[in-house]
Amino acid sequence: MEEVEREENQQVLTVLELLKQASHDLQSNPSRQPTESNSSAIKALLELETESDTILSDPSLFQLSQHLSYLKTLVESLHKTCGYSLRSFLRRRVSTHQIVRVAESIESEIQAWIDREFIDSLVKALHGLVLESPNLVEESELLINLLIQFQNRVSQGFDRELQDLVLKAGIFNELEMCLINSNLSNKIREESAFAIEGLIRFNKNVFVGQVLMGPTIKALISMSSSSSLKVLCSLIKSIKSPLVDEIESNNEIPSIIGFLRSDNLAVQVLGFDCVLEIGYFGRKEAIEAMIKEDIVKILVGLQRSELGGDLIDVRECETEENRGEKQGKTEENRGEKTGENRGKKQGKRENYLERHPFASCLARFAVQLEVGEGLRQREKRSFKQEILRRIKDASFSDAEVATIQAEVLWGSFL
Repeated sequence: MEEVEREENQQVLTVLELLKQASHDLQSNPSRQPTESNSSAIKALLELETESDTILSDPSLFQLSQHLSYLKTLVESLHKTCGYSLRSFLRRRVSTHQIVRVAESIESEIQAWIDREFIDSLVKALHGLVLESPNLVEESELLINLLIQFQNRVSQGFDRELQDLVLKAGIFNELEMCLINSNLSNKIREESAFAIEGLIRFNKNVFVGQVLMGPTIKALISMSSSSSLKVLCSLIKSIKSPLVDEIESNNEIPSIIGFLRSDNLAVQVLGFDCVLEIGYFGRKEAIEAMIKEDIVKILVGLQRSELGGDLIDVRECETEENRGEKQGKTEENRGEKTGENRGKKQGKRENYLERHPFASCLARFAVQLEVGEGLRQREKRSFKQEILRRIKDASFSDAEVATIQAEVLWGSFL
C-alpha cells in the first residue's frame, strides 16, 4: 500500500516540478506575448487546469486549482482584448502583470506542496530506519538520498514556510538522533551532520540554540572523520565564540588538539583548521586550554615536517622576482602590472599551502590570536609572549628558534 502511494506521489511530483519550471519561465520572460498559443509555459499550466480533477485531487492543492482557474480566466480575457487604443494597451499591460503575479503564486503553491511531501518522506525515512529490517541497505540508501536533497533545498535560501515545516516535524532533533547513533553507518551520520550545518546556514538565529544545547558538537568530535571536522569547523565559523565556549566548557579542546597527531592527513589538516578558528574566536580559557595541551610544540613539529615549511621564504622569493621584473620598467608599466602581480603572489601562496598545509602553522595560529575577536588586547600580548617563550623549548636549534620567532613577530606580513 505504501509503495503504491509513493508511486502516485512521485507521479504528481514529476508533473508539478515541470509546472513549477513553467511558472518560473513565465515570470522570467514577461516580455513575451503570453497570448500566443505556442507559449509553452501558458500551455502547460492550462493543460493542468483542464486535468485538475485527476492530478490535483489532493485537498492541499485546492488553492493551486484556484490559481489555475484564475490564470485561465486572465488568458481568455487577454485574448479578447484587441485594438490599438490606449485603453486596450493598458488593459493588456494590466492583464500581463496579473498573469505574472498568478504565475508567482502558482510556483509558490507548487513548491509548498513539494516541500510538504518531501519533509513527510524524510521524517518517515528517519523513523523507519530499523537495524533489524531486511531492507536495511535500501532504506539506508533512500535516507542518504533524502538527506542530500534536504541539504540542497535549504541551501537555496531562507523560506519561512519551509522553516515552519522543519520545526513542526522536528527535523533537527531527528537529524541529531541519527548523528549520535553509532549503530548507523558513517555515511548516514555524516550526511546528517551536513544537514545540520545546512540548517544553521538556513537560519542561524533559530537553530543555533539547539546546536549549543544538544549533543551535536560532542558527536562531531567523537566521530573523528574528515567530514565531521569539516562540519565542526563550519559551525565554529558560523556560531563563533559561543560555540568555542561550549567546546571549552565540555573539555573537548584536548580532543581537537589530538587530531593534529592523527595518521590521517585529511583529519590533521581539518583539525588544524579547527584550531585556527578556535584561535580566532576563542576567549582566554580556550586559548589557555590549547597552550596547556602543548599546541606550540605540536605546531612546531608539524612545521618541521615534510608538509611544513616557511611562508616567509616564499615571500622573500616573490620579492626578489618582483625586483627583477621591475628593472627597466616605467612607472606606467609598473602601475599596469600591480593587480597582476598581486594575483600571482596570492596564487603562489595558495599553491604552496596546498602542497605544504602546515607551512608557518605556528605563525598562522599566532596571527589568528592577534587579529581575532575573542581576546582583549592585554591577553593577546600575553599569549604572544608565551608562544615566543615556548618556541625555544620546542625547537631543535637556535636557527629554528630564530626563524619561527621571526615569523610569529612579523606574522601579519606572511
